[in-house]
Amino acid sequence: MPEGHTLRRLARQFSDVFGGQRLAVSSPQGRFSGGAALLDGRVLVAADAHGKHLFLHFDHSLVLHVHLGLYGAWSFGGDSTFAGSSSIGAPRRVGEQESFDDGDGGRPYAGPPEPVGAVRVRLVGTNGWADLRGATTCETITAAEAEAVLARLGPDPLRNRRGDAGRFTTNLQSRTAPLAALLMDQKIIAGVGNVYRAEVLFRRRLDPWLPGTDVPDAEARKLWRDVVSLMNDGVADGRIITTTPRYWTDNGTGGNGKAAARTPVATPAAVSAAVVRTDSYPAREDAHFVYKRHGLPCRVCRTTVLMAELVGRKLYWCPKCQQSG
Repeated sequence: MPEGHTLRRLARQFSDVFGGQRLAVSSPQGRFSGGAALLDGRVLVAADAHGKHLFLHFDHSLVLHVHLGLYGAWSFGGDSTFAGSSSIGAPRRVGEQESFDDGDGGRPYAGPPEPVGAVRVRLVGTNGWADLRGATTCETITAAEAEAVLARLGPDPLRNRRGDAGRFTTNLQSRTAPLAALLMDQKIIAGVGNVYRAEVLFRRRLDPWLPGTDVPDAEARKLWRDVVSLMNDGVADGRIITTTPRYWTDNGTGGNGKAAARTPVATPAAVSAAVVRTDSYPAREDAHFVYKRHGLPCRVCRTTVLMAELVGRKLYWCPKCQQSG
């Protein structure tokens, strides 16, 4: 499922390519015809995300609310001007992963192609289009209803407003469920998914089975800060990278021949330090400490990484590095 950084990039993309434009809105699939008719011909005035929820605000105070769920994705296309300045390239598909166009080859824009597959909603602007498929939620709601959705969600690390760290701490400490389960509860913290959950717990050396009530204030706030840092990196990079260059193959070059600084990692504080920003990125298999590395040796202590099912999702952790006490 796309995590919070993807939705933030998606909101920026909509603002960049459609902001201030009068859009043609339709439902080629037919399942969203009524909602599309309420938005057709209106101006997109703002695009925002909170956690895993996307909100597209139009000029008559109605909102397109989308939750991608496990299978939803947006696809984009258009002419050479149809690119988000705040994105890395111009995403043509934004879901679990992003892919990028190489340009239009100088061809004139002739409008959107015929819809392919079950397109729930199509937005068409002056220079391009966007199609939504497979979303869990796609609805036209009022501004008041959008506020009600937000009220049900926990704090979003990518907003990181004053008081959010304290609210997150209180949310954690009010529940006896395992910490790993609480991080996936969008009422506790909005935007964290399976990858961030596993990785931040490892980086903070936290036992995933620790009850929320047993998490000290100081540790909860450090956990919040690490999530804030990692998710902001995810927005900038377009992918989740939690390891430092020390753990990358090809002598820390990410396979592109450009050397990256090596940072020793020995403590939770060092592991939680921001990933060094270079023009190098790790190979995908080097990007994480424990996520999808079950059966492999821990990058730090060489103990075998474990996996278990928790609240319907796979949890990954190191039993030595993440011992309680």
